[in-house]
Order: sequence, then C-alpha cells, then structure tokens
Amino acid sequence: MSNIPPTIKGFYIETAAPFEFYEIDLANAGDEALIELSKEGGLALNLEEMKRIQSYFKKKRRNPTDVELQSLGQAWSEHCCYKSSKVILKKFIFDIDTPDVIDRGDAGVMQFDDEHAYALRIESHNHPSAIGPYGGAATGIGGIVRDVLCMGAQPIALIDPLFFGPLDYPYEKLPHGVKHPKYLFAGVVDGIRDYGNRIGIPTVSGGVYFDEGYVGNCIVNVGCIGIAKKENILKNSVKDIGDVFILVGGKTGRDGIHGVTFASTILTEESEEKSMGAVQLGDPITKEPLIHACLEASRRKLLNGMKDLGGGGLSCVIGELALAGGFGAEVDLSNVPLKEEGLAPWEIWVSESQERMMLAVDEKNVSEVLQIFKMYDVLATVVGKVIKPKIVRIHFHGIKIFKMDLDFLTKGPEYCRPYKILPKEKKERMPMEVSEVNNYNKRLLKLLSSPNISSKGWVIRQYDHEVRGATVIKPLQGIIGCNTHGDASVIKPLENSYRGLGICIGTNPWFTAIDPFRGGASIVDEVCRNLVSVGAKPHALTDCLNFGNPEKPECLGEFYEASRGISFVATHFNLPIPSGNVSFYNETPFAAVPPTPVVLGVGIVPDIRKCVTVDLKEEGNELYLIGSTKDEMGGSAYYRTFGGYSSNVPNVDLEILGNGIKGILSSIEEGCIAACHDISEGGLGVGLAEMCIGGNLGAEVDISKIGKLRSDVKLFSESDSRWIVEVKKGMEDDFLKQLKGTELHRIGEVGGSNVVITDQASLISLPLEETKKAWSDTIWDLMG
Repeated sequence: MSNIPPTIKGFYIETAAPFEFYEIDLANAGDEALIELSKEGGLALNLEEMKRIQSYFKKKRRNPTDVELQSLGQAWSEHCCYKSSKVILKKFIFDIDTPDVIDRGDAGVMQFDDEHAYALRIESHNHPSAIGPYGGAATGIGGIVRDVLCMGAQPIALIDPLFFGPLDYPYEKLPHGVKHPKYLFAGVVDGIRDYGNRIGIPTVSGGVYFDEGYVGNCIVNVGCIGIAKKENILKNSVKDIGDVFILVGGKTGRDGIHGVTFASTILTEESEEKSMGAVQLGDPITKEPLIHACLEASRRKLLNGMKDLGGGGLSCVIGELALAGGFGAEVDLSNVPLKEEGLAPWEIWVSESQERMMLAVDEKNVSEVLQIFKMYDVLATVVGKVIKPKIVRIHFHGIKIFKMDLDFLTKGPEYCRPYKILPKEKKERMPMEVSEVNNYNKRLLKLLSSPNISSKGWVIRQYDHEVRGATVIKPLQGIIGCNTHGDASVIKPLENSYRGLGICIGTNPWFTAIDPFRGGASIVDEVCRNLVSVGAKPHALTDCLNFGNPEKPECLGEFYEASRGISFVATHFNLPIPSGNVSFYNETPFAAVPPTPVVLGVGIVPDIRKCVTVDLKEEGNELYLIGSTKDEMGGSAYYRTFGGYSSNVPNVDLEILGNGIKGILSSIEEGCIAACHDISEGGLGVGLAEMCIGGNLGAEVDISKIGKLRSDVKLFSESDSRWIVEVKKGMEDDFLKQLKGTELHRIGEVGGSNVVITDQASLISLPLEETKKAWSDTIWDLMG
C-alpha cells in the first residue's frame, strides 16, 4: 500500500490474497476521486469514462479489482480503441474495397497472385521515441513486424518515415525537458538499424523530414510488408470452444507498462521521469527465431489463429482474439513466464514487454506446437483456453482476480467529437531575392543542400537494404559512386516468379498544415507517382495519421479534412486501405506537431525486368515533362527556403493523374522509358538535378513552353501528377502514342557535364560536380 498516493489510498481495499491485489472502491468515489484514480493509476481515462466504469460495476454489485480497472485503461485508450477517430475513419477510409482485399486484421492482406498474398501495415512509435529514441524506434520495428507475422506472412521489407526538429536547432531555444533533434535523430536511426539488421529484414523505403514543429515531439512511423501463400493466411481470432491459448516468445516484465495510455496523452517536461517505464525493451535476437517458429507452425496448419502482443499486452490480446471468434476466455496468469519476481497481477496483465505472440491452437495440436518452439529455443507456455460465454475470467495462483464481459471490455467509447474546419485565407508573399537578382544557380544549390531535399545517405547506408537478396530496385539508384534518391523500391518476393512489389511512402506536412484536404489528396497522388515511376501499378495503401489533441476542434478538423483528401484520391482509383494507424496527442504544452498523415503504398510490378530507375542513362535521349505545371507554391520547399508564403497548395486533378499513370505504365511496359522521376519537393529544378546526379550525366532543358508562368514557378512549383521522363532513342513515336491525350512537353535532352535550364534566357548552368556536392554533404556534415 505504500506506493499508493494518500489522496486515493482509502479507495484501495486490501484483499486476503498472498500477493499484491486490491479491490477499488469505485462505488463511493466522487468525481474528484474518480479523476485522481485515473491519473494516479496511469489509466488516462476522463471523468465520463470513469463514471461509465463505475456504473458497470454498480450494476454487477461489486467493486472492480485493480487488474480489471487497469485492463479497462488499456482497452479504452485512444491508441487501442480509436475512440476519437473511428467515426471519421468509417466515413472516409474503411469502405474502400476491392476483390483483392483478403483480410483486414492487425495487418491488411491483399492478393499478390493466384497462390500468394502480401500483408502491409504502418504504425507510429512517437512518444516512446521522444523520450527513449533507441528503444522507442527499435520496438516500433519489432511491433510492426509482429503485426505482419500474426497474419501468417513472412516479413520481407521495412519502411521508416521519420520527422524531427532541425538538426542545427539552437540548444538555448530547446524547451525544458526536450531532447535535441540531433540526439533523437541519431538514436532513432540506431534503433531501426540495429533491430532491422539483426532480424535480417531489409529497410527499403522511408523518408526523413525536418521542421521546427517536431522539436518537442518527433514522429517515428514504421511499416512492414510480408508475403505468404494464401492457404497459410491466419485470422486474428480463435476458432472454437476449447482452443488453447499459447503465449510464445519473450518473458513478461515491467517494461512497457502503460505504453498505450502514455501514447494517448500529451508529452510534458516530466514525461521522461514519469513514463520511461512505458518504453519497451526490444530483443531482436529472440524475435528472429520467434518469426521462424510461428511461420513453421502456420505452414503445418497447427494454428487456428494468431495475434501479437502489442498495445495493452495480454489485457488486449486475449479478449480481442476470443471475441473475434464469438467466444470468451479463461486464463491462468500464474503460468506467464516472468523476467523478474514480484510482479503484481495487474502488471503482468498490462505489460507490453516485447517479442511475444499469442497462438490459438486446437487442443490436439498443442504438444506439436510446443515441440516446434522448443526446437527453435523459444519459450512457449499454455496460459488459457477458449470458453463459450463472452467473458474473460482470470485466476492467479488459484485466486480469481478478474471477470468481465468482453463486449464492455473491448468495445470502448466511440466519440463524435466536435471538429472545426478553418476557412482558407488567400495569401501570397513572394520569396526574397537571393544575393543577386534572378541568380537561379544559387537558388537551386541552396534547395539541393537543404536538409529536407539533400542526400539521406547517412541514414540509408546504415540499413541493410539488400539482406534476403530480393531488393531489385534499391532506395539509392544510379551508377556506382553517383547514387541519388529513388522514388520507390521494388522487392522480388518469390524465388520462381518475376512478379514484384513496388514500395514507397507519401507525406507532406507543409501542404497539410496549409490545406489539410489538398494535402491529404496530394499525399496519395505522390504515392501513385512514386510507384508508377518504377513501373508498379498502385494496388493498396496503409496509412499512419499523426495529429495533435483530438479534443481540440481545430485539430480534429485537420484530421477530418486530411482523411477526406486521402479518400478523395484513393476512392477514385479504387485503392483500398486495409490497415492503418492513428496517432493523436502528438503535442507538447507549447504546440502540436504539424498535421502529418503518412501513406505507405504498394504496387504490383508484372515483370521486374522492365523496371526503371530515376538516374539518366544515355546522352542524346530526349527529356519530357508529363503533367500540368501551375502556380501552386503553397507549402513548397522553394517558398519555405526563401521566405515566401502561399495559401495555394497543389490541387490534385484526378483525370491528369489517371492519364499519367496509364501512359507511363504502358510506356515502361513497351520499353520506351530509360528513366523516370516524379516531381515533388523542390519541383522540376530539383528533380532534374537528382536525375543528373544519379546518372553522372548533364542535361540541357528549355522550360519556355511549359506555360505563361514566372520562371521560378516553372522551376520550383510542386504541382501534383507530374513526372520527368527520359525516352530511349528511336522510341519517341511509341512513347508519344502511349501518352496520347496527356499533357506533356519535350523540354530537352541528356548530355554534357552541366545542368542547364533556360526560359527564353539562361536560368541555370551548373557543373555536375558542384550540383552533386551541394546535394550530397549536408546531413553528413551535420551528423559527422
């Protein structure tokens, strides 16, 4: 009792159990006491929710146990039950469907070919990474791998979109209790590198973004793709009464306690001191054999269902597995293997210790399953069984400590919170001049050297993106020694097939901050552009939606509009979103992060041998601009870098995007295209420079025919649905035939050793070596 604060000590009723176990006197708790019980218990439940729990137990004519109350805190957290977002997700995201959607479980499952399926999922690990960057990022990878694994799929690729404050942020400006972006960046990359490399899964795609809005709360998203035979795909559900629950993998400890409730609150300067225990401890050396053992049991058809122990630990996984099958569960918590002695039952029940999976197994198969895990030297323990009534009943050393209705436990609150969509003010502020009037050489070099555009080789080179030997198109593309960023990576998932998977991400918090709807739509446009650039037809999406406090109407309005924008494009192109994640409360007492939706896209490549990359290939090949360039400078890297502002964020034209997708894919199929690059951050000027850097070839381009626009708009606009394409000699007529009906301009050709761009008069003439140096060095210089 000594650890219970005096303000609520009187509500904890000791029991006769020979271990730490209490009843909580909710029946006599007033509003103030209910709030205090939630706060001090780490439940993160509001007064309305505590009263709902109080009413439930009054009807049962008893008090809850500490185990029951803690379990409700986990199950009803924002992180687990999506209580603030579910209504909006149902409206815009959940109903996008195609016959290729096989399952919507912990990961989405999509048809790959007649015999195989792929799984996809992305999620956040923001708060843990903000206070423990190495462990937070590493366990983020561990969790996303389990999400894919529990569908019965072999993980084959990792993805990591990351967002931090500026690396050169002045230390004297850091708020008290906030870690420097440079420290967080290094720790997060270390965590992803060590975990991913040690389990032998390549990190093939992602992105790194820097903005002052992430100083107090970095955003760490992680994604995973898996492959499986369709016959081996598993449900996150039990099958029948009598199924046995087998807990496999790591032992359970005090690490990760209150992880999901911590993730469902705002970070403060005391977060590290109070919540470091919520950061889990990853163990990739246990994870690697765990993956193999789970997959072998699945291949042998010994499992009825499987689910990972992620948010909420045992307290969520048991009930969700049971209820998904229409049943209940009985658990003996004393069978759970522990890392240390003395854990209270509630700690065992809610701990989020890593590397654990829960299997639902027919009783006749239990011994064979246990033998498989013994062969791989992985712990496997029977902890319970499926029962008919839809309840969870728990005993600990022979004493009943928990009995609750599953419908009440797992179906948490669902709110229609008020949201406010702010009116869009039309504003335009021209960027300042740079050094001397119209010096576009300096402008392009400054953009290329800016941290958001410059080479991320410092990160990418630390990841093993070729382990497993299936990475066909890599994150860095081009000739040896001259690599540039690719638009998408391509994986060859099956040994005896040339069919591939294109993988990429799309995000733009600067667009979304100005216009959430257009920003959300533009992100899906970018995903489509990236996939098409390598020859992959967009097939499915998974999203991670990172926003501030949903109890603030303006914040929820941003979420609503961004979700609507994502749906606008995804619905038109029939791109399902069979899995995803929402991360709210990404803010500090100072400010919320920029609204940061991230979309991970997967495309089907019919034949990987026909894929193309972004680097220029051969002198004399013609260059074309596909799509429509507009004066849409809102959120652009050019305006951000040079002090401009515009409220006019790029607006997706579905017809232009559709024509571009169709024309480019058919041109790649016909072998017309030597190189292709989508136009995104930095516009045409940056995109062309990146293609030249990768191929170590110059280019001469004339943009005078693009339209009646200012030269800087032609160069640096980030209008959607645009690509730069290098067409092979002798294939121009075939290329134009494939792109008939699509706006395009012949803008120049490959050749020389300079990047040359004219618009009536000369705008840019830069030696390739100078261009390459500006793009290559920034992050290396900042990080050492």
